[in-house]
Amino acid sequence: MAVNQGGRTRRRLSTAERREQLLSVGARLFSENPYDDVWIERVAEIAGVSRGLLYHYFPTKRDFFAAVVERESERMLRMTAAVPGRPLREQLTAGLDAYLEYVETHAHGYRAFHRADAAGDRVVRRVYRRALAAQERQILAALAADPEFGPVLGARPDTRLAVRGWLAFTTAVCLEWLRGPGPDRAQVRDLCARALLGVLAP
Repeated sequence: MAVNQGGRTRRRLSTAERREQLLSVGARLFSENPYDDVWIERVAEIAGVSRGLLYHYFPTKRDFFAAVVERESERMLRMTAAVPGRPLREQLTAGLDAYLEYVETHAHGYRAFHRADAAGDRVVRRVYRRALAAQERQILAALAADPEFGPVLGARPDTRLAVRGWLAFTTAVCLEWLRGPGPDRAQVRDLCARALLGVLAP
């Protein structure tokens, strides 16, 4: 425990908690500003830590932003993971509901994640594109395992391209939706579901 100037005690954060705090601050700043306009000193100031401590967790700004991107990617993949044996049409609705809940609840992280491709740093862009590729593989695996879509899509050479295009479409829709006001979550979900089923139709 530590004592602040007001005489009140505050709990020391564990390593994991401190790291999460720093990533949350970073997600907000990177969502609101271009990569080059975010200063590590500002992150440390908002988090109430020394610059040296922040560099202890993340040696460079590149490492810090890459960690923000990876954190958001892992969250999205967990929330939209396929359920074995469940029909794809049902999974699509449930998966989009979970995805849109994440978008609303972690709007700063979502925006920061999708700003990564515009960052001038090649390493950061590579982390972002690797994360998108993981989302793409997750969707393709769910399609391949589905008895309705699997046999048809296995013979189509454009399936991967269609899924990649749908991910770009869904991202654009969600970023615009966050600007508000606009359609509610159910309407956005149904729009995105129709778009995927439309591009996958024979």
